[in-house]
Amino acid sequence: MAATAVEDDLDNQDYYSLLNVRREATSEELKSSYRRLCMLYHPDKHRDPELKRQAEQLFNLVHQAYEVLSDPQSRAIYDIYGKRGLEVEGWEVVERKRTPAEIREEFVRLQRERDERRLQQRTNPKGTISVGVDATDLFDRYEEDFEDASSGGFPQVEINKMHISQSIEAPLTAKDTAVLSGSLSTHNGSGGGSISLVLRRVTSIKGWGEVEFGAGDMQGPLFGMKVFRNLTPRCFASAQCGVQFSSRGVRPSVTTLFARHLDNNTVGYLQWRWGTQSSMNTSIVRDTKSSHFTFALQLGVLHSFVMMSYQYKFQDEDQTKVKGTVKYVSGFFGTVVEYGVERKISQHSILGATVSIGVPQGVSLKLKLNRASQTYFFPIHLTDQLLPSAVFYATVGPLVFYLAIQRLIIWPYTRAQKEQDLEKQRESAALDINRKKQEAESAILLMQESVRRIIEAEESKMGLIILNAWYGKFVTNNRRQERAKVIDVTVPLQCLVKDSKLILTEASKVGLPGFYDPCVGEEKSLKLLYQFRGLMHQVLSGDMEPLRIPKQSERDIDADM
Repeated sequence: MAATAVEDDLDNQDYYSLLNVRREATSEELKSSYRRLCMLYHPDKHRDPELKRQAEQLFNLVHQAYEVLSDPQSRAIYDIYGKRGLEVEGWEVVERKRTPAEIREEFVRLQRERDERRLQQRTNPKGTISVGVDATDLFDRYEEDFEDASSGGFPQVEINKMHISQSIEAPLTAKDTAVLSGSLSTHNGSGGGSISLVLRRVTSIKGWGEVEFGAGDMQGPLFGMKVFRNLTPRCFASAQCGVQFSSRGVRPSVTTLFARHLDNNTVGYLQWRWGTQSSMNTSIVRDTKSSHFTFALQLGVLHSFVMMSYQYKFQDEDQTKVKGTVKYVSGFFGTVVEYGVERKISQHSILGATVSIGVPQGVSLKLKLNRASQTYFFPIHLTDQLLPSAVFYATVGPLVFYLAIQRLIIWPYTRAQKEQDLEKQRESAALDINRKKQEAESAILLMQESVRRIIEAEESKMGLIILNAWYGKFVTNNRRQERAKVIDVTVPLQCLVKDSKLILTEASKVGLPGFYDPCVGEEKSLKLLYQFRGLMHQVLSGDMEPLRIPKQSERDIDADM
């Protein structure tokens, strides 16, 4: 039964963890670990038929792992595809002439093409809902209004505009895609809608083109064309033209764009637009792992502006971003200053809030929620004046509201979701864990004789002896109500001691011979109590952390003595 468990679990074995080597291990490191494990699991060392059968299984697994990792091509395929990738027919013929780097490049290319095909098979719906709120009555009520009012009354907060848009994509062929989109808008009781159909064709790997047909109850029929082209690996350009038919006549428009990558993180843009809103625009956008910077300058017929925006990205799991923008618009619109924050609140949701302060626009609060491919936007106009109270409440209000929602709704929901997912993971892995446990017990039985010899050799020179070792989830003082989930790994670790040293690589220890996962999906640690040169020591190591004992300080003490 134990032998069957070993046999069934071969597909899930991590070869690097099995050999206890780094993923960057050299051929000499692989050979040394391989020889050591072969001596440990050699079938001829066991006379008992059951132990001999178990030893054969583990010996073959070690041999298989070494054969794969010692061959550069097989190792590259294993690193990318795993064990199943080695079983794919055709690798022997196609890939043997390629280097590991070329195999990785080929995999990236195939993965990209596969992802593109999957995207073409989906409709990829995108939508936006915007609800404008007029809350100026909260701050712009003058004293004479209060004097005239008999009872004061409640401030009026009303919705003064709405916008809804939706689009779907339908792949027609491998190169052709149709995009159908529509929108509805209303502002102060009047509004309209429009619908458009875009037919896009990918002409080559360097470019694509599309034609657009549209109609609306406000603007009339529309016909447009657009082309995009990669000129060089660092430059691209696009051109767009359109004709709008309305009761006022025909309105043509032309837009051209030229862009160049100034470095790996910076792109410069030049845009020229001719039509009802003719303008010239230049901008520089720099996007790095920790920040996003934009500078734009526009000279136009209706209005010109200069704008500078900076966004700092915190390197946390919630992908928090803090941004600030300064924009000066010539003419009536004046200067606008914006600052805000954006934070990931769930796997597919991002919540953002921005405060806009301008002359003469006043103060506005803009709330935005991105949920997958849907966007919900709520611009709230607070006041037409620059009132400190409006700025204060626009800044502090969303923060207090978010903290309350986070503690009362988001955290309880995510905690319950994680517990539910963890329980499902445990149920699905229960059978596999039982097989792992049986395999670990078999490996420990095979290690007993080798461990006895290692302990005798270490005792003779007062070397490294593992007294006790546990692996799993330990109970802290703050969580006494929980139950510890650990397994005894004293024998497997003593078996890895060589020349009074124990070295574990930077990888999960669950794949080491004699180990299995006692708490699926939970954080695990390794706790050791060992003796070196007659002195006892204790160490606690994270599951993914490398470990080397005895420590340098413990060896220095021995040298001083």
